[in-house]
Amino acid sequence: MTTSADIGTPMELMSLMQGVWAAKTVAVAHEIGVFEHLSDGQPMALAELARLCDIAHRPAEAVVTTCTALGLLEFDGGECRLTPVAAEYLVEGKPYYFGPAVALFDHHYAGWMRLGRAIRDNRPSTWDDEATETIFDQDDSTFKQRFWQGMYAMSSFTTREMARAHDFSGVRRILDVGGGVGAHDIELCRHYPELRATVYDLALVCEMTQKRIAEEGLADRVSVHPGDFFKDETLPGGHDAVLFSMILHDWSERDNRMLLGKAFAALPSGGTVMVAELLVDDDRTGPLPAALMDVAMVANTREGRNYTAGEYQEWMRQVGFTDVRTVRFDAPAANGLVLGTRP
Repeated sequence: MTTSADIGTPMELMSLMQGVWAAKTVAVAHEIGVFEHLSDGQPMALAELARLCDIAHRPAEAVVTTCTALGLLEFDGGECRLTPVAAEYLVEGKPYYFGPAVALFDHHYAGWMRLGRAIRDNRPSTWDDEATETIFDQDDSTFKQRFWQGMYAMSSFTTREMARAHDFSGVRRILDVGGGVGAHDIELCRHYPELRATVYDLALVCEMTQKRIAEEGLADRVSVHPGDFFKDETLPGGHDAVLFSMILHDWSERDNRMLLGKAFAALPSGGTVMVAELLVDDDRTGPLPAALMDVAMVANTREGRNYTAGEYQEWMRQVGFTDVRTVRFDAPAANGLVLGTRP
């Protein structure tokens, strides 16, 4: 017989329901400069931090207390300082600065407050899909800037972990389909000196990508190829690997089969297709980050879904790939790399 002691208390539910409180507090702390003002590593009095952030004592105390409880600040004797994780990832200028991702998530929270509508109507709630064809067609320059910066922040660290989990040394030239501002390619080229990469994305994205690539000193190894992977009949050739990183979850099963078919056609014999995603378990019981991203696809896309490794493997086999396999790792934007070889 199950007893109340076996069941436990509602505290776990309370913690879940307060999740948005924690996320918004961190986002606001980032926005008002809490982490930047403490970036020199020296303790700072709460009153001085409040002054620099241009907020009153009461909200400053609430934000500092919460960020301390969340493990981002240390607060002792009325003085604040960053914890190692905040110092490493929430201070601008650090190699894997995660602040833009925090800002991107924060930008979407208003739409998440309408998640009930998205679930009931099976249509996105973070943008008006009746007014524009895609989320990027909306006249919102702030969102576009936050999106690309946020994706770079999540993608760079994710690609670092992917490069540690899988040996890319056999790849000489990789095509990054929907590669955005080139985070995957920049990171992979840092790890593999012989690698050359092509970012294949919309023309307006490639303009930003070229600038970022030049800033990173990789213009001689990373190129751009403007295009539209739905409208173009073929993917650019001349590569021995095709990467879809955090791309296929945006689209339907039908679209994904088509894109994998284009990758098959573009690759030479022995070439590799790679799909990096937050993979849902095959029994669809988790893990939590992938499951939450599955809900995010309902809020953010018309037909997107977080798929399982088994689904990607099946589609790869159906279009002709062999030696299909999955490499697992743990990172913010992906937890696995599904690979297939063109015979």
